Amino acid sequence: MDFNFTEEQLAIKEMAKDFAENEVAPSAIERDIKAEFPYEIVKKLGDIGLMGMMVPPEWGGAGMDTISYVLALEEISKVDASVGVIMSVNNSLVCFGIEKWGTDDQKEKFLKPLATGQKLGCFCLSEPEAGSDATEQRTVAEKNGDFYILNGIKNWITNGSTADVYFLHASTDKSKGYKGISTFLIEKGTLGIELGVKEDKLGIRSSDTCSVGLNNVKVHKSQLLSEEGMGFKIAMETLNGGRIGIAAQALGIGQASLEAAVKYSKTRKAFDAPISNLQAIQFKLADMATNIQAARMLALEAAYKKDQHKPFYREAAMAKLYSSKVAVQNALEAIQIHGGYGYVREYLVERYLRDAKITEIYEGTSEIQRIVISRDILKD
Repeated sequence: MDFNFTEEQLAIKEMAKDFAENEVAPSAIERDIKAEFPYEIVKKLGDIGLMGMMVPPEWGGAGMDTISYVLALEEISKVDASVGVIMSVNNSLVCFGIEKWGTDDQKEKFLKPLATGQKLGCFCLSEPEAGSDATEQRTVAEKNGDFYILNGIKNWITNGSTADVYFLHASTDKSKGYKGISTFLIEKGTLGIELGVKEDKLGIRSSDTCSVGLNNVKVHKSQLLSEEGMGFKIAMETLNGGRIGIAAQALGIGQASLEAAVKYSKTRKAFDAPISNLQAIQFKLADMATNIQAARMLALEAAYKKDQHKPFYREAAMAKLYSSKVAVQNALEAIQIHGGYGYVREYLVERYLRDAKITEIYEGTSEIQRIVISRDILKD
């Protein structure tokens, strides 16, 4: 792996950093308090090519590599992880899935507007009884001529109430178990889609999360992605790439926590000197910096292997597992270094902790990542 970024990659990183500081940061605290979705920010992300970063230009995307995606997403998430996860879901899960398995007609209809930011996507896999065990899909899709009739409920859907396209998994043949799961592309406003109340969350509050109910939702067979029975494979391969996105989001939170701790330690005085002079603080900062750099290397290795079309599943799981752990640890240490000030909104680090925790849960819990990693190790 080449540790030297290209000029283009560095330019993308700088562009994302400028955008985050100038467009995202001013409203981040208020949006977190009010749980307000960043509509205008998401639109602008699309305008600068960050909502379909890895999609080829012919389908409306920016045609960038995965390393550029990690660099940009870290910068966005460093300022606001809510905006980061909105960007991640649209890029890693929805756009990727349609690009890889969609027909040209599906790409024209769904991928182009998603990649340009004209529309927003959500990934609908989890259910009330199908979380970590995604094989237990209770949502069903029954074939009826040229149409499918879908019934069921999806839980914990990021972008659920704001999405224009639902990348949704349902069982088309219960007798086949996970081999009977299929994937559909469903448009907002389709009759029978019932959105639940937006969840009042601990963190990433500016990102909307809700349940999506399906009550006799009728979709044409042209909205089936790939073919019947491919849904579980599509979901798992898509989530493998999504882990890189969540790792990058966690990197942003962890790096922000480190930078806030360093800044505060240089200005806060105790015993007539900055607390950065205290070895106890210095050791905390050293561990935070070391851990975040190690996490970054894992994420970049996974991104590099994905760009080289090499197996990256183990690396992606390692990156998500470790980066999410570091995000939580760094946020906790940042609060400790801030003392009482770390417990109030004004100093930001309390939000970093609230935002960090979910990175250990969604798109595969830390426990699931350990299963993925260990299985891959043991098959060698």
